[in-house]
Amino acid sequence: MQEARTDKEWEELVKGLLKGELKKRGVTYAQLVGKLADIGVMDSEPNIRNKLARGKFTAVFLVQCLEAIGASSLRVSDA
Repeated sequence: MQEARTDKEWEELVKGLLKGELKKRGVTYAQLVGKLADIGVMDSEPNIRNKLARGKFTAVFLVQCLEAIGASSLRVSDA
């Protein structure tokens, strides 16, 4: 049986997932701002940087980012 994760551990997981997808595609935070704007999502680079540093953002923001960078799937776990 798998041990329950803390909120902080979940935040670190989600932050790592999004940052990994950005790195895999070579997308900087500045480029992400532009790509989000292309799909109608207005945000600033400092705000995005803070969201990812904290690991606290909505599922909507996560999906918006994935859509903006062209990610069609996301692997959450290898288990």
